[in-house]
Amino acid sequence: MAKPYLEITYRQGKPLAAYLYLDRRAGDKAARTERHGQWLIDYAANGRAIGIEFTVVGAVDLAAINRVLAASDQPALSKADLNPLVAA
Repeated sequence: MAKPYLEITYRQGKPLAAYLYLDRRAGDKAARTERHGQWLIDYAANGRAIGIEFTVVGAVDLAAINRVLAASDQPALSKADLNPLVAA
């Protein structure tokens, strides 16, 4: 399993959006997307979360994210995993 990694997009020096890449398997593609407040979750065809898009950088609820991840067989994130997002 790959460790989640975070990509933050900036426009004119300000954070615009961020995407948290979760564990993906060969051939995984987003089959559906669900809105959860100010973020979007991409799911593979088998229902596993494979990524989270934060449309408002800094709007992070770690407990809510971990509930979604637990429901889709992904390991929980730590506060450190999201520190760059909070700092942006």
